Amino acid sequence: MANERFGLIDVGSNTIRLVIFEMDDYQGVTELQNIKTPARLVQYLDDSKKMSDEGIDVLLAVLRSFTAIAERYAIKDLKAIATAAVRQSANRDTIIQRVQEVLKLELELLAEEKEAYYGNYAVRHTMHLMDGISIDIGGGSTELTLFKDKEVKEVHSFPFGTVSLRRQFFSDKKHNDKKSIEKATKWIRDQFKQLEWVPNAQVPLIGIGGSARNYAEINQRQTDYPIAGIHEYQMTPDELENTFDLLVDSSMDDLSDLDGLSGDRRDIIIPAGIVFKELVDVMAAPSFAISNRGLREGIILERLNKEYREPYDLYGVKRQTVQRLFKQYDIRPISAHQRIMLADQLITLLKEKGILKVSEEQLYLLHYGATLYYLGSYIEDDSKSQHTFYIISNTNLHGFSHKDRVRLALLASYKNRSLFKQYLKTVDDWFSDDEKEALLHLGCIIKFAEALNDSHVNFVQDMALEEDGDDYRLDVTYMGDAIAEEYRLNKHKNHFERVLGKPLTISLKSVTEGSIKAEE
Repeated sequence: MANERFGLIDVGSNTIRLVIFEMDDYQGVTELQNIKTPARLVQYLDDSKKMSDEGIDVLLAVLRSFTAIAERYAIKDLKAIATAAVRQSANRDTIIQRVQEVLKLELELLAEEKEAYYGNYAVRHTMHLMDGISIDIGGGSTELTLFKDKEVKEVHSFPFGTVSLRRQFFSDKKHNDKKSIEKATKWIRDQFKQLEWVPNAQVPLIGIGGSARNYAEINQRQTDYPIAGIHEYQMTPDELENTFDLLVDSSMDDLSDLDGLSGDRRDIIIPAGIVFKELVDVMAAPSFAISNRGLREGIILERLNKEYREPYDLYGVKRQTVQRLFKQYDIRPISAHQRIMLADQLITLLKEKGILKVSEEQLYLLHYGATLYYLGSYIEDDSKSQHTFYIISNTNLHGFSHKDRVRLALLASYKNRSLFKQYLKTVDDWFSDDEKEALLHLGCIIKFAEALNDSHVNFVQDMALEEDGDDYRLDVTYMGDAIAEEYRLNKHKNHFERVLGKPLTISLKSVTEGSIKAEE
């Protein structure tokens, strides 16, 4: 059933959050509402791990407010889950019972393994990385999950998080106390070394949750990152170290003004950074990647995969993302299909003549670009190229790295070489000269494929590319009277000439459906 709404309350150790999700006609999920409060429930646990009455009252007050908000959204159902702070409470049964009695709300206690499972489920179903270790650090626990070829291999939950680490090492100390940082660093490093599968794992570390997002957002602001979005953003170990050093060198007042840092994380961002930094080092991780999808999204995606026909497939993330964009921006299926077929035919002709080499990865990218070509016309036709490039390059696309997003945006928006170079200006150092030329040629092919089918009713029956002296001749046979295509092809043949490296003459032949049947 389309447009269903689901509510999820996540009772974490640091924050309590309400998220309202809405599912569209093609199982795409949109956040209608996402609100949180930094309840810091873990700080209400005494030495015997019993949550105080004050802590329980804080929890009830937040849940009362959030359930009232959720009711206004006409959701299908509301699910409430609790993680480390409640899980570690000696009186957790009493807490769950109080929530049920006072609010008539079932608070599900999520086991460590389940918490790790859902966070990693979201990572594997929305990112392009095949191997990695995901880390979900909350206020009172830290979950690590190793996966290879997108299959989970190892899981472990540590009974410490950002809030508990602050209490353990920084209690009554400044947020950047040098000795506290040294003690916490050694202790945390020793914890990670105890797991056999962590040292020298040599796979990317993937951060889930608000602390990881904050590190990425700070780094992006410091480097004037040219495109928007956190999902699939990757930091080098040096960039992570530099961001951590910036935080350590900042006063609490400085942190208040630091772009990218959430105000309610100022006092816990350094403990989180110690965890990320030490884990990257112990793992010898090549990068620190960020997932903007975690526990909550994992719960929703698993639900949709069970209720429907695997709309979120582990190994088809890019393809399914393109399909959703295709539907979201109301692209005509027949036009997209014809663009892909014609682009493939042009690629074949070019390869046969030894003019162009196209890898399998580039061919997929060509198909995606042809599928989403000029999706920006959904907003405005006159500036559809600009809208297309902006939308694709600045949208968190599941399965696409940030470089892949820009590659796709360049192909789907291709209008001319001038605009292509303009779009590249802010990311000029992302690609080699050879790759820029390859992307330009693929964009030219999509543009020319569109011209071959300008009317969308005259179908190409056959194409042949012949050398004609120092030039090339493209013979195209149409079913129908291709007057519109003839004008369009001659107007835009310069794009295909750029790929050929030589002048092009175009010869068109029209045949009727009856004559085709007679020839057969």
